[in-house]
Amino acid sequence: MPRQGKPYRVIISGGGTGGHIYPAVAIANQLREINPEAEILFVGAQGKMEMTRVPEAGYKIVGLWISGLQRRLTLDNLSFPLKVLRSVRASHKILREFKPDAVVGVGGYASGPLLYAATSRGIPALIQEQNSYAGITNKLLAKRVQKVCVAYPGMEAFFPADKIVLTGNPVRSDIMHLEGKREEALQHFGLSPEKQTILVIGGSLGARTINQSIAAQLQSIAEAGYQLIWQTGKVFYPQAQELEAKYKNQGVRALDFIKRMDLAYAAADVVISRAGALSISELCLAGKPAVLVPSPNVAEDHQTKNAMALVQQQAAILVRDAEAMEKLVPTALQLVNDEKEQQRLHQNILKMARPNAAADIVNELVKLIR
Repeated sequence: MPRQGKPYRVIISGGGTGGHIYPAVAIANQLREINPEAEILFVGAQGKMEMTRVPEAGYKIVGLWISGLQRRLTLDNLSFPLKVLRSVRASHKILREFKPDAVVGVGGYASGPLLYAATSRGIPALIQEQNSYAGITNKLLAKRVQKVCVAYPGMEAFFPADKIVLTGNPVRSDIMHLEGKREEALQHFGLSPEKQTILVIGGSLGARTINQSIAAQLQSIAEAGYQLIWQTGKVFYPQAQELEAKYKNQGVRALDFIKRMDLAYAAADVVISRAGALSISELCLAGKPAVLVPSPNVAEDHQTKNAMALVQQQAAILVRDAEAMEKLVPTALQLVNDEKEQQRLHQNILKMARPNAAADIVNELVKLIR
């Protein structure tokens, strides 16, 4: 237990996608806000995007040799037990050397071995669940940790009720301060202030159906006089680059990954997005009218559950993945043309924002340390 004024030592573990990584970084940043000398170490999975994104955010990260179980028989599955054993052993070594006051798990492959090792050593632990349907790692860890911070009510179906704290999802702090950034944002992307802008985000790894829908109807968007900021992910990016070259003069900007999401949101009048937990939380804070296309390739269809939480409050529009090729672009264009509907969605989605999520999670963490 740290003495008064002594810097906290905290390990944050998890990753695999931006939906795990960015909340983790937001928690770290908030911890530094209240304890500027805090020593923070991230533990991720070797070869996953956290190994580059976390250092870019200014934090040190160590990678474990770990991956998830595939649904079909693969060599990775055969090596899974060995990976778990090695990762637990490596986690014990990390814990011995770093000597954390507490550990935080944000879901994803690496958080399992690290938090298992930490709780077996009696180190205080907290997990943060971003989705409305809990991930398998967090479900397994819930009985071992002291606190479970969640973003949605009704999570007693997955976690012990006495451990749950409803905090919301922490997001990048710059997204909470978009006022006055529109001019800078349009300049950053080389866009015109005279036209409305559609932002397309398929998550940090891209979204095939959304990308195919945009590509098939890009001419309709350009002819309607609207601009497009299009985050494609790496796989679709080469094809999108060819389309960008064709429509660049009409204001089409394709990027495999957007680092300045604050500027992307500031430039956008309407957003097309998957319904991952991080995207939902960011849209609520940004107050952006959105057309959501939940991914069908997720556990228990949890993205549809995430999206419906907004749709039921008249705070977003839902287009199902199977109908996206036919309906997505027409639905988005109709929304861009309807300023009254944009304003209604803007007002309703803002009501669902939880701007203090990171502070609330860190408050729970500090209670564990003290």
